[in-house]
Amino acid sequence: MHHIKPKIFKPDGKQRCGRGFSRDELGKAGVTYIEAVRVGLPVDFRRKTAHDENIEAVKAYMKKAKTEAKPKPKPEPKTETKKKP
Repeated sequence: MHHIKPKIFKPDGKQRCGRGFSRDELGKAGVTYIEAVRVGLPVDFRRKTAHDENIEAVKAYMKKAKTEAKPKPKPEPKTETKKKP
């Protein structure tokens, strides 16, 4: 899957790409830190803001990630083999 970057809004109204999503953005999107790391979302602990655009981006990414997730194949049971003397 393609990784996404959050948008940061500067005081003068300009945007730039951020290092990762804030904890507040993940929380409002209903995603824990562990889930975000497992899926590959970048997390920036220094950020304190939560932007609506980033929250919507996280929700959309997680929805897409859950639909594309492939179930893990079950391991085959080991069969015991007897050694011939």
